[in-house]
Parts: sequence; C-alpha cells; structure tokens
Amino acid sequence: MPNTFPIRILFVCHGNICRSPMAEFVMKDLVAKRGLADQFVIASAATSAEEIGNDVHRGTKRILDRMGVPYETRAARRLRSTDAQTWDYLIGMDDANIRNMKRMLGAQAEGRIFKLMEFADSYEDVADPWYTGDFETTYDDVLAGCRGLLASIIPSSR
Repeated sequence: MPNTFPIRILFVCHGNICRSPMAEFVMKDLVAKRGLADQFVIASAATSAEEIGNDVHRGTKRILDRMGVPYETRAARRLRSTDAQTWDYLIGMDDANIRNMKRMLGAQAEGRIFKLMEFADSYEDVADPWYTGDFETTYDDVLAGCRGLLASIIPSSR
C-alpha cells in the first residue's frame, strides 16, 4: 500500500456510532501504544444517513472504557465521494458496508476497500452490536482486525 506517512485509514459501518468508531479508537490506541500515532490519520464514517451528527453509542463507550481505550466525543458522518481520494485504506465492517462503499465511491477507490476481518484471516463480518447488544464480541472482532491491519501495514508491529 502507501510508502508515505501519514497512512490514512477510514473505518466504515452502517451508522458510524458502534463498530466504525470502535475500530477508529482501537486503532488509534494501538498505534499510540507503539509510538506511531504521528504516522497515521484515522477516522470513521457511515454508509447511511440515519445517525449523522450523533455521538458514539453508549455501549461502545462502555466497552472502550472497560478496555482502557481512550475516545472522544464526535459526530457521526456519512461517507463522501471525496473520501475515495483522501484515504489509503477504506475498511468496512461487513459485506453490506463493502457493497455500499463500492457503490458510493466507485472506481476511484478500487484496491483500497477492504473488510476488517480479512486482516484477522476471516471472511466473517464484524458482529453488529446494534442488533445483538453484544459489544464484547464486537470489540474482540475489532481488536483482532485492527491488530492484523496494523501488522499488514507495519510488519514489525506484530
């Protein structure tokens, strides 16, 4: 992928209040703990407009607090066509996200759209706590995917 810093990663889910902000803050924490924060720009977005402007879901905040992962107040935002040129990695949480991202971003994002669990050697979707209420399983998926993503970008980070 890119040979220049900063490396730009955008995590994407349906509403941008549960999974993608969880991935955003977990990845920010992983790179910070390795002294790499200045080498990355990390954010998140939604494929839908349903939650635009809303902060991170309270269940996501609770699990991040429990795991000691810092986060900040933020407003959900929708994926924009300009994101295709802005981000090196566009990371979706499930197959529906990937389909929507490809449709919304078009050919300009080709080769930069990935499903997070690919980096954990899985074809599964990141569990969606909006429907399950199970933020722990989602956290486990996100952590595994983010660790794998970081290792694929900077192999010495394993």
